Amino acid sequence: MGILVTMGTTIQCSFGAAPGTLNVLPTTGVLAGAPAATVMDHAPMVNVMPFGTCTCMGNPVVAAATAAALGALTPMPCVPMTVAPWVPGSPTVLIGNMPALQNSSKLMCAWGGVISIVAPAQFTTMVP
Repeated sequence: MGILVTMGTTIQCSFGAAPGTLNVLPTTGVLAGAPAATVMDHAPMVNVMPFGTCTCMGNPVVAAATAAALGALTPMPCVPMTVAPWVPGSPTVLIGNMPALQNSSKLMCAWGGVISIVAPAQFTTMVP
């Protein structure tokens, strides 16, 4: 059984230099101390903010900077490219007709990183 994810949860990208915070807009009206997240809370620069600098060569900005530095990996500012929902969501708990987000869910960045949940903002509400 997983822990329900809410606004303020700490998230981290596998290619990011710093952790970030998940922002959840209170559109569903479901609270678990803070607005509860769904798998659809994946919008870049709305729900998922930058993770400092990116070191993934799949990111075109990093690839261009690395090429300009004659092959020396050059980290560049992170701009998440999260186009698909979090997977997996809770198969049995729906929030606004969308699966609830749990702490074992992952989010894929189109540049190659995997965003995971480091620390949920609350630890009392569980979802199967």
